[in-house]
Amino acid sequence: MTVDTNVSKRVLIADDSAFMRKLISEIISSHPSLEVVGTARNGQEAVDKARLLKPDVMTLDIEMPVLDGLGALQQIMKENPLPVVMLSSTTKEGAENTIRAMEYGAVDFITKPGGAISLNLRDSEKIIIEKVFDASQIDMVKILPRRANATPSNSTVATTGTKLVVKPKRSFVSPTEGALPRSAVKQFIIIGTSTGGPRALQQVLVSLPKNVGVPILIVQHMPAGFTKSLADRLNSLCNISVKEAENGELIEKNTAYIAPGGKHLKVARVGVSYAIRLDDQDAPRMGHRPAVDVLLESVSELSELQFVTAIMTGMGHDGLQGMKILKEHCTTFTIAESEETAVVYGMPRAIQEAGLANISAHVQDIGKLLTEHVKS
Repeated sequence: MTVDTNVSKRVLIADDSAFMRKLISEIISSHPSLEVVGTARNGQEAVDKARLLKPDVMTLDIEMPVLDGLGALQQIMKENPLPVVMLSSTTKEGAENTIRAMEYGAVDFITKPGGAISLNLRDSEKIIIEKVFDASQIDMVKILPRRANATPSNSTVATTGTKLVVKPKRSFVSPTEGALPRSAVKQFIIIGTSTGGPRALQQVLVSLPKNVGVPILIVQHMPAGFTKSLADRLNSLCNISVKEAENGELIEKNTAYIAPGGKHLKVARVGVSYAIRLDDQDAPRMGHRPAVDVLLESVSELSELQFVTAIMTGMGHDGLQGMKILKEHCTTFTIAESEETAVVYGMPRAIQEAGLANISAHVQDIGKLLTEHVKS
């Protein structure tokens, strides 16, 4: 993607705190290619100003009066779709609402480390500028056809291709078959993703059959406190079980393990089985912990296994070095998400251009391809 840095991207800021509106405006305005064109004090005003000002990108607080951030987001996506970066607290409720916002069309989120009024928000200045600028480059056409619908209170709606499936919500239940002995393990599925990933993961995981027959290991770039909500949400939608990975737990088939924010995900042989190893001591890779590279490097030591991997939407090239190592040591079939469907064609582009991808595929086809290759 070619970016014309001479053209300023117009930003709308929505937050019910006057202090936060001023602080966020100052941070964003410090970037030469970002221009704050307006602010909004509540969700309804955010909707009205998005319609009037037609910004290129906006920040939207989740907790606001009159109309909350989720309600405003849904209305904006319906009337005047544009890239939206949510501002969220790190509370459990804030994390759950953030995951819903991603389903409704938000492209990314920023955490407020100090709560609703974050006096220390300037500590995140670099992250805010990067996320808002990166969001301003996103083509919403790639997002809107995949946007999840609002869900009824007692059921969950998931879209699988053109078929609409309504399933009751459920909590995670560990499979009864127990941990797999190493002799029974032949393959793992590994998925790496970043910006735009939660929505892409939903499309892929809901299409996997309950008896896919292998474990699935996932690295989604997210801060601590949000991956548990993501896992719980996906678990309520999928036929397979989805959970946040826990240190030391034995790996079971038909279960997807999402790396916790702030910890690298690794795999170790334990007795006759395989187990999750979480590491918060190793430094972040390219700013990420968990990092896809770390997971791929870890499993490359399990030469007795075969891997089916998918690298999907995300900024940068996390996964590139790890994939090179994995391909050198293990039998691996690799899928790179296509440019046509990737919200950000960074991570899959790196895999594709390095000649490490066996196939490039639209996100709606990746689940089927994963299933076919572990069954073959």
